[in-house]
Parts: sequence; structure tokens; C-alpha cells
Amino acid sequence: MLFTLKSVIPFCLLLSLGMAVISCTDALPEEKGLKDWSEFPIGGAVNIEAVLEDAKLQQIIKQNFNSLTATNDMKMHHVLDADGTFVWGKVDTLVAFCKKNKQHLFGHTLIWHEATPAWVTEKAVEDSLWLRDFLKEYVTTYVTHCKGDVVAWDVVNAAFESHGGAYRESVWYKVLGKEYIADAFRYAHTADPSADLFYNDYNIERDTIKLHSVLKMITALQKENVPITGIGFQMHLRMDVPDETIAYALKKAADTGLKIHLSEVDIIFNTHNDRKYGGQQQYETLTEEMKQRQANKYKNLVKIYRTTVPKEQQYGITFWDFTDRDTWIRSFFKLKDWPTVFDENLNPKPAYYGFVEGLKEQL
Repeated sequence: MLFTLKSVIPFCLLLSLGMAVISCTDALPEEKGLKDWSEFPIGGAVNIEAVLEDAKLQQIIKQNFNSLTATNDMKMHHVLDADGTFVWGKVDTLVAFCKKNKQHLFGHTLIWHEATPAWVTEKAVEDSLWLRDFLKEYVTTYVTHCKGDVVAWDVVNAAFESHGGAYRESVWYKVLGKEYIADAFRYAHTADPSADLFYNDYNIERDTIKLHSVLKMITALQKENVPITGIGFQMHLRMDVPDETIAYALKKAADTGLKIHLSEVDIIFNTHNDRKYGGQQQYETLTEEMKQRQANKYKNLVKIYRTTVPKEQQYGITFWDFTDRDTWIRSFFKLKDWPTVFDENLNPKPAYYGFVEGLKEQL
């Protein structure tokens, strides 16, 4: 059994800390999961091989999520061999898993500088015309293969620098200019007109300069009738990001009329410089007080989303590596942290129940 009263009581013996205490003394019904408390899709990001080897992880996924995103299995460097041949194994396995469990599959991601293989970059630098043709063929072939099975795509991911308003100087931008973004959306829409198409980025919930630059680009795409239907906020949050800043960002994005997806949610205690191994360790131990603060942050995030984004634009909230055991934060930033709603033993944390409270609370 996944949730038992015995397993959750230790998390609930929390002191009154001058804040709303998330109460979980009454265990949630075992047949219910996060998706059952929500009016919009709740997703999890997964490595499909790891899922198939872990029965408890499968149970968490089936109980809590009605949408799945691949952490890495659908990125270019995983689906394309060096000779340009597509490798469909993991993609097709994900599709089959989602069909079996009646879950949506969200495609992540078509074009991302970090997932661009070195051989593509080398060819692109030598021949700009080749890269333009490659972009069209790659997006068209990939989206066509997944037509009807993938409900939405992050078409372009992180096309702006980590901070500020500049376009990222990726090979795509250097060789093709910013037009590669519009072209990628057009190719994806032609291949599957029914799929929702998102632009996805990070730090836009806290860096207002970057936010406004992204929104300026999106407004321009809309004026050019580019078939973009959504904006993805990765939402790799820090505990010190003010709720007011998050609400402002979501409101400005919702004003575009596009669907809003919180696409890669986790909430860390420590800080980092956005670069690999750039973690700054400030907390060595996870205390009960920290668990409670994180629970309230998750609760507030859900409430901000529900109150700021109109219902018809609420595409959903997706957790990224939703257990502290599997979180990408630790390996990427070389940082000890506890950013998710399940602990190292795959048991729900106060953050889990805070998220539920944010879903349930009357607004």
C-alpha cells in the first residue's frame, strides 16, 4: 500500500511556526492521488526504463498522474543516431505505457540546444542550408511518427539566455537566426494540427527582464500567425522567490491568451548559478520546519496558478523527477537538496499534502 496512516504521521508532527501548518494526520484515501483532486492535468516526468524496473514508482505514477513527460528519452540526442536514423524504442515504449494507463504523453522537447548532437552542430556550421532542411525533416518526421499519441510538444526549449533578455547564442540561432523558432512551430503544426505547441523556458517566473523578452517574442509569433498555443514555465523554483513575483509572471503570460503549463516543477532550498555543478550548499539537513515551509510553498504555487490563470488556459502542472531519490537537482548542481513531493524512500512528504491543500482549497 502506498499511503498509510503509519507512514505519514511522522511527517505531521509539526510545530506551529507562525504559518499555516499543513495537516496530514488524516491519511488520504488510498485510491486517491493528486490527479483526483485537480481540475487540470497533473503530470510527472519519467525515465521509462527506470519506471519499468520499479514497481513502487509505477504505483506512484498510476495513482497520481494523468500526464507524463519524458525527462530525457524524447530529446534529440536520445532519438537520433549519428547517421540521422531515428531510434523509436523508448518513445514507443512511453506511448504504450501511457495508453495502458490512460495517461496523456507530453512531448519534451523538439529543439533544445543542450540536446543537439555534436554531429548536427558540426554539419550546421559547415552548411547553413543543410541545417534549415534538417530542422524541417527532423520535426516533421518526429511529430508525424507520434501523431495522435503525443498530445502536446515543447517545440522549442530555452531559446533565451539564463538571465536577461538576450536570445541564446545556440547553433540554431547563430546559423538560422531567431526565425528557427517560428519555423519549428510551423513544421510541428503541419505534421499534427491537433497537438498543442508550447514554448518552454526557465527563470521566467523570477527574472522579469527575461519574462518580458520571452513575451515580446511570443506576441510577435502570434502577430505572424505562428501556431503557438501555449507557454511552459519550467518552474524550477527556489524557496526565496516571492509569491508576488510568481503571480505577476503568470498573469502577464496568461494575458497572451495562450495555455499555461507549469512544466518542470520542483522547489529547492539551496541556491545555484544555473550552471552545471554550480550549487551553493546552504542547508545540510532537512528539518521539520523546512518541510513545513516547503509544503506551504507548494500549496501557494497551486493557489497562484488556480487564481491567476483562467480555467480555460490551465494546461496543468507537471513535477520534474518527483522524488528526492531521483531528483536531477542533486547530480546536475552537485547539490544536496530535497526539492520534490516524495522523499528518498518514495513516501509522500508534507509538500505532497501541501500541494493537495492547494488543489482542494476553496478560492
